[in-house]
Amino acid sequence: MKTADFDFHLPEDHIALRPAEPRDSARLLVVRDGGLEDRIVRDLPDFLRPGDALVFNDTRVIPARMPGSRHRRGEEGQWLSVPVEATLHHRDAPDVWSAFMKPGKRIRPGDRIILGTQWDFALTVEGLEATVVAKGEDGLVTLKFDLSGPDLDDAIREIGVMPLPPYIAAKRAEDDRDRTDYQTVYAAHDGSVAAPTAGLHFTPGLMDTIRAKGVSTHAVTLHVGAGTFLPVKVDDLAEHRMHSEWGTVSEETAEALNRVRATGGRIVCVGTTSLRLLESATGEDGVIGPFHGDTAIFITPGYRFRAVDVLMTNFHLPKSTLFMLVSAFAGPDTMKAAYAHAIERGYRFYSYGDGSLLFRG
Repeated sequence: MKTADFDFHLPEDHIALRPAEPRDSARLLVVRDGGLEDRIVRDLPDFLRPGDALVFNDTRVIPARMPGSRHRRGEEGQWLSVPVEATLHHRDAPDVWSAFMKPGKRIRPGDRIILGTQWDFALTVEGLEATVVAKGEDGLVTLKFDLSGPDLDDAIREIGVMPLPPYIAAKRAEDDRDRTDYQTVYAAHDGSVAAPTAGLHFTPGLMDTIRAKGVSTHAVTLHVGAGTFLPVKVDDLAEHRMHSEWGTVSEETAEALNRVRATGGRIVCVGTTSLRLLESATGEDGVIGPFHGDTAIFITPGYRFRAVDVLMTNFHLPKSTLFMLVSAFAGPDTMKAAYAHAIERGYRFYSYGDGSLLFRG
């Protein structure tokens, strides 16, 4: 399967730079049985049945993007410094994060990184300090921080900014409003460096309406990494390597969702992150089990879905792993038609954009 099979043209003016207000007034394209229906997010309960289960990702976005400087001893013993920017990706230990560095090409193990400042003349400047202990691909490095645990968390909150997606950050600066806008109303567990964006459409009132209809709501946690924004660089999808993300499905949630399925209810995932996690937690027999660890599941057309019946998700980038996922879920031809319809009708795309409700093809 080729990456080019998932390409499409999106006009620049379809990229949303701010969310809809109120959140549940965003448009919702319903894709079901080969048909397309234009609705709004507030209409979601119309497509749910008593006994269904709605599954959310309750991760909380941390301010994971930080300016800084790289420091290294020169041949004559002097400190050499260059400005850098780090975007945290995956927590490996209480004092260790993997992070994407820009520029990353010349960074090497042993370098000192000082985040929170762009001063370039000494290691005596104040900031959050770390040592590069390993270097991978795509600018990914492993940083061992001088702080650990809650102290490190506090420092990150103090100096970091919300890691807006590149297609928004290239058009405007992050501001205080993003600290609220780029967070779901049910966020509970710190750890993501990108929002589970389908959840940004929900309001407390919409949640109450859904529950009043007899639909149960359940939370799983997948800490979304910065790898979600990386382009697919290979022509053949078999050669693409996904970056892992940490997630957990509790035993209580797994049992509740299995009961929903046993009684004829449908599992409706809010976002590709909750879908990827549930599919990772589900065995070949279709039974959802507790899960605690990393997943690098890569879903493309031909994948056999084990757990999820309906998916609510935003509109994704051309040639992205997420557009491949929705093509697997609803069918490649169906999704190409749905995206063409969305572009023609002026739907807003990407993280702050409109939503779609997909029924499994």
